[in-house]
Amino acid sequence: MIDLTGQTALVTGSTQGVGAAIAKSLAEAGATVLIHGLTEDDHARDTLAACQSFTPGSTLICCDLCNSLSALDQTLVRQALSRFPRLSLLVNNAGTFIDKPFLEMDESTYDRTMQLNLKSPYFLAQAFSRYWIENKIPGRILFTGSINGLLAEPDHTAYDASKAAIAGLVRSLCVALAPHGIRVNALAPGLVRTPLTNQVLASDKAALAWMELHTPNRQVPEADVCGPMAAFLLSDLAEHIHGQTIYIDGGMSAWQQPDVPTQFRNSPQFSS
Repeated sequence: MIDLTGQTALVTGSTQGVGAAIAKSLAEAGATVLIHGLTEDDHARDTLAACQSFTPGSTLICCDLCNSLSALDQTLVRQALSRFPRLSLLVNNAGTFIDKPFLEMDESTYDRTMQLNLKSPYFLAQAFSRYWIENKIPGRILFTGSINGLLAEPDHTAYDASKAAIAGLVRSLCVALAPHGIRVNALAPGLVRTPLTNQVLASDKAALAWMELHTPNRQVPEADVCGPMAAFLLSDLAEHIHGQTIYIDGGMSAWQQPDVPTQFRNSPQFSS
């Protein structure tokens, strides 16, 4: 049984989607959760209520992760640690997948993707690690990567690069932080259903069919599948799992040549 009783976790970007699923699973396992979002909207309130049903001390903090590092440290790190001085679990989940085609990419869009997906997680990990080392707290860090860090997707060059960097960062932080008793891993979902992806899937049935047929178990699951794995990786049960990226992709990354059934091979979505 996964038991995080007595632990406190900050989960960035946790008002909906994968982040909300992780926050709820951590709370269900007994952790007090500091939910993070850009604003206190209905999604944030719903996720907070779900977490508080397990751990009443769970709370919400709002902060824009595109702020400068000094502002980020002041508004998120300091507030989080002032509320929960023994906070020991950091889930770097917040990010964006809004990209432009490579030949149309502009510096502003590129910078925003890298700020949210790589720079902020990097320096949040640094800030909390410094605090944990100073206070002799055995912290644990979990990043949300993506199958895009391993397999490219058309028109997602900046996103793909940022998620590939997360996998490398996890390995590097494993080496840097293990001597201090801080454990670092990542989970990397394939396509899962979230409020954002559901909009695309609802409007593009061909895309949904393509994803299902290119995934060995033929499923595009709910984001909830990520929660239990996150709780496990942050628990003592995963004591010797360190520096790893765990893929939650229905087996998609295992296929060198997806086996598209014969009746679909001449369909427009496969022949174009």
